[in-house]
Amino acid sequence: MNQLATKYKDEISRIMAKYPPEYRRSAVMPLLYLAQREMGYLTDEAMQEIAEITEMGVTEVASIVGFYTLFHDQPGGKYRMQVCTDLPCALRGADRFLEELCQNLGIQPGETTPDGLLQIEEVKCLAACHRAPMYQVQSPEGLTFYEHQTVESALEVIAGLRASEQGKGGQA
Repeated sequence: MNQLATKYKDEISRIMAKYPPEYRRSAVMPLLYLAQREMGYLTDEAMQEIAEITEMGVTEVASIVGFYTLFHDQPGGKYRMQVCTDLPCALRGADRFLEELCQNLGIQPGETTPDGLLQIEEVKCLAACHRAPMYQVQSPEGLTFYEHQTVESALEVIAGLRASEQGKGGQA
């Protein structure tokens, strides 16, 4: 039984209605996003269920998850701060920005803060090379981009995320 199809029946119907039946595969990315929304990552079961819905192989679905930085197959922080460090961004200080940010948080790229709130990830090309250092924060609410950043401004954003979580009664 496909739990995803049962739990999100109406949303999946709306997504699938956008594509002709012979192009079911085209719905894979919106379905991945839907499945990831609740826990912040995709389980093997969710990828299997999406493969069934789209009539794709599980390996094909997993390869999409592995390719795109917006999809995750492992648990992480509630917020994922993805810092672009490709060459143009590195030339504008992104490597140093990432290093200093991690030092301030006491973690390394790929790790999550002890409170489980924030995971820092190093990614390539967020399409704002001329506005580096820059990063995006992926959250249950979506994506927010931050450009022309300093470590201090990034720490202010993180403080705001923590304050917001405390306001919701969460641990931060």
